[in-house]
Order: sequence, then structure tokens, then C-alpha cells
Amino acid sequence: MKLDTVEIQIKGLPEVPGVYQFYDKGDKIIYIGKSKNIKKRVSSYFNKTPDNQKTRVLVKNIDRIEHVVVDTEMDALLLENNLIKKYKPRYNILLKDDKTYPWICIEKQPKPKIFFTRNITDKSREYFGPFTSVKHLKILIQLIKEIYPFLNQELNHLLKINNKESSIFLFEKHELSIKELIKGNLSFCINHFKKEMKLLSSELKFEEAQILKEKINALVNYQAKSTIVNPKISNVDVFSIISDESHGYINYLQVSFGAIVRSHTIEIKKKLDEENETLLQLGIIDIRKLFSSISKTLFLSHKVSLGEELKVFVPQQGDKKKLVDLSLRNAKYFRIDRYKQMKITDPDRHAKRIMSQMKVDLRLPKEPTHIECFDNSNIQGSNPVAACVVFKNGKPSKKEYRHYNIKTVTGPDDFASMEEVVLRRYKRLLDENASLPQLIVIDGGKGQLSSALKSLDTLGLRGKISILGIAKRLEEIYFPNDSIPLYLDKKSESLKILQRARDEAHRFGITFHRQKRSKLSLTSKLDRIQGIGPSTRDKLLSVLKSYKGIKAASKKEVIDILGKHKGEQIFNALQKH
Repeated sequence: MKLDTVEIQIKGLPEVPGVYQFYDKGDKIIYIGKSKNIKKRVSSYFNKTPDNQKTRVLVKNIDRIEHVVVDTEMDALLLENNLIKKYKPRYNILLKDDKTYPWICIEKQPKPKIFFTRNITDKSREYFGPFTSVKHLKILIQLIKEIYPFLNQELNHLLKINNKESSIFLFEKHELSIKELIKGNLSFCINHFKKEMKLLSSELKFEEAQILKEKINALVNYQAKSTIVNPKISNVDVFSIISDESHGYINYLQVSFGAIVRSHTIEIKKKLDEENETLLQLGIIDIRKLFSSISKTLFLSHKVSLGEELKVFVPQQGDKKKLVDLSLRNAKYFRIDRYKQMKITDPDRHAKRIMSQMKVDLRLPKEPTHIECFDNSNIQGSNPVAACVVFKNGKPSKKEYRHYNIKTVTGPDDFASMEEVVLRRYKRLLDENASLPQLIVIDGGKGQLSSALKSLDTLGLRGKISILGIAKRLEEIYFPNDSIPLYLDKKSESLKILQRARDEAHRFGITFHRQKRSKLSLTSKLDRIQGIGPSTRDKLLSVLKSYKGIKAASKKEVIDILGKHKGEQIFNALQKH
């Protein structure tokens, strides 16, 4: 059964702060919301029947979902506000008013002053924000005026600051510290009020001290950061790109007056393994045309040429770099969404992609959808065993795993053991007319690989099955008749599958080896007891399971298993050991 598109999109949503957008069948935004966990919030609309009619109608009309990732929940609030005012979605009733968030404004001329405003109009003034809490904003302004009284116009006559030059001089002297304080560096204010609070407490002015304590607490909890803290970044287009083997993912952020007003991500399918710069160049042209962008300034993740009319920057630090990083985060989450949706709708697609990549990385004639890996296990030549594990489409097929007791080799000879087990494995597959693997992986270097090749030569399979060896120390990959090993990137998916197969073969072989040693140990203990031969031993173990169980068994239990005469004889012998 084909899953609903919206359901698939929900499964792929990230669990991070951000803004989500609901679209109807006409591709129109009908609702914009925010959350500190996008996936959890969006899922809540569909997990149960909505309580009110409006929400039920909203959910019924949702055709697809988009989202924008931000750093914090407060960033999500600010972005939601901007987007709602821009698009005016049908179901966003509460935020449809013309409310805007306040900014702190510093005016230098004619006399320095500080105040808050909701309108950013005068270019001669300097603005900081926006702020999400008017209460915290007013506290901050009040504190600044108390620390720097010359900014309080009402006190200038008391401070004898009666002329323009003296007030401007004082402002320029403290300008840097004032701006740092506005941006959120509150340590100076907090320390200042702590000293005042202690002084008031010592003078027994507890009510005044409590007021200062409340201001300190408000400052500690205060957050003055928005999505973009520098409103001078205005009318800018931000583009970034990430890519995989088959697609490029380009994110676009439109920035106006220091706030993000639009986010859009597109997917471009590669045709000829194009570079990121080529894809980004095509994507920028397409997206700017789509949204009729007239911005002359672009911040990009990669340097591309777009003509002399546009100013292109690849920021390396500061607020501009943070914008590009945020764009990259949105591109990455978009790609993750796509992967999750593909995994749901086409579970085999991921495996096909990996198999295709392994074919290229390992120089194979076919995609290794069937891999078999061999490993030997022995301790100083005792109880030699071997293991064969099978991987289908990059995943273990445990029902096809096989153990082997080494029969023809005496002593610790890994090479001869590998030759024997490979010969036995594929002779049997040939006799049974069973399917052969596309790739054989040998745990070891050139020696083990050469031994396995002898068996393939004996069976006439050399050249029909690809084979390689992987050495543990440096993860060298050896091929027949090639003395120079191949080294894959440590993050390579192809290498990870080879490592997993090697480790699985080792684990499976070691487990079998330990079981065999344990069994032999148990067998030797019972063999030392007079009257117990192979037949008697097997009868006892089949019921009592272990040497400990046999020793703890009652006389009646032993007689019930072996008969009266034999049972009494064995029980008495067990008591002597």
C-alpha cells in the first residue's frame, strides 16, 4: 500500500527548532507555525482528532509540508512572525495583526539617546535586535541609562551636560561598551547591581535591594539574540549547496533588515557528475528568477561567477558566515528528509546506491549484491575452525552463515586452512547448483588471499568470482596479482561494509571456536569417570545438559536415564570425583 505523501513527509521531519509551513493542493501556504521540535509538533496535528473545527479543517486541507531549521526556539518565533506577515496564511488568525518586534535604537545626533522602537526607518540611527520581550528590553535600557546617565535626557541638567559636544564626547568614549551590552554582554551590569545590592543590604534597605535582585534575575534569564543580530545585513540573498553521488541540494535564504523572510530548497539531479559550483550557479539563476529577486549582494557557500552586476561573497567569519552556515543546515536537513522518504517509499534504493558505489570503489565487474567473507580461528593450532558469513545487499543474511571444522590441516596453518574451507564451500555450491557470490572477502593479507585463489583455480572459478583480502592493521585491500594494496577513505561506505563483514566473520568464528573448546573440556571431564563412554555421556548430556548438572543429579535421576544397574554404577563413580 502506498503511504500518504504527508505521512511520509512527517516521518522525515527533523527534531530541532524551526518553522513549518502547511500548503494546500493549490500550492498556497495555509498555515505557518513554530516549535522547538518540528517533528513532534507537526505529528501532533495528525496523531489524534483535533479539538476544534478550525484545526480539523486545516488538517483536512494540508497537501504538503515544508520547514525551516533555526538555532533556537526564539529564532523560530521571530522567523514565524516575519513569514506570517509576509504570506498572511488563511489559518494564522492570532498573528495576522501588524505587530512587530521592538528594536533598540541609538541616536547620536543632535544629542545621544537610547530608546526602543518598532519602526526601522531612519538610516542615520543605529538599530539592535529584534527583541522578543519588551519587559527585558525596558530593563536593559533602564540599566544602560543608570550606568551611562548622559543617555538619559531628563538627567542632563542635573549632570550639567548642557551642550551637544560634551554629551557626544561621553558617548564616543563609552560607545563600544554600550553596544556590547546591548548585544547581550551583561556581565558588567550584573556585577554593577550586585555591588549596589550588597551595599543596600548592609544599609538595611531590603526593599530596594530586592528590586535590584529582581533586575539581576531578569538579566540572567534575558536573551537578546535573534536570527540575525545585525540589522545592517539587509536585502541579501544567501545560497548554499551540499551534494551526494546523484543530487545537489541548494538552499536559499532571503534576508531583509536583518531577518529571514524566505527559505527555499531545491533538488537538482546530476547528469554528468557536475561540480558543486556548476550546480550552485544554475540553481541561483533559477531561484532568483522564480522569486523575482533584485538583490545585488549574495552570500554563498562556494565561489561562483554571476556577472559584474552582482556582488558575491564567501564569508569566513562573523554574522555573514553564520547566515551561510544556517543555510547549509537547512540544505542538510532537506537532504536527510529526502533520504528518509526514499527509505520509506523505496527501501531498496539505498542498498542499490551502495552496491553501485562498491562496484566503482573496488573495481568490480558486477555489483556485489552477494558477498561471502571467510575467517579462520585457532589457538596454537588447537581446535581449528573457520567461518563463512553471507551479506545480501550490504546486510547480513545470518541463516546462510556456515561453520567449518578443519579436517585436513595439522597445526596452526592459516593458509592451508583457508585453502581447505574455500574449496569445500564452493565445491558444495557447485554440486548443489546453488548461486555463487559476486565477491569473496578473505580476512587477511596476500598469504590468505593466495591460498583462497588456489581453491578457486582447482574448481575453475578464477575470474568468475571477484575476490579480495582485507588486512586488519591498516585496512589494506589486496587484489589477485597486484602487490600494491588499495586504501579506501575511512568514511567510505564500501569500506564500512567490508569491515562489517570481516568483523562478523571473526565474531562468528570465535564463538564457534569457544563452543568447541568448551564442549571438548566437558567431554574430557566425563571421560575421566570410570564407566562413562561416548554413548553414556551423550545420554546424560541430552537430559542434564552440563557437567555441573550431571554432578548435582540425584541417584533416581541417573537411574531413570541409564537404567538401574548402570545408573547405580555411574552415580557411585560420580560421587568419587
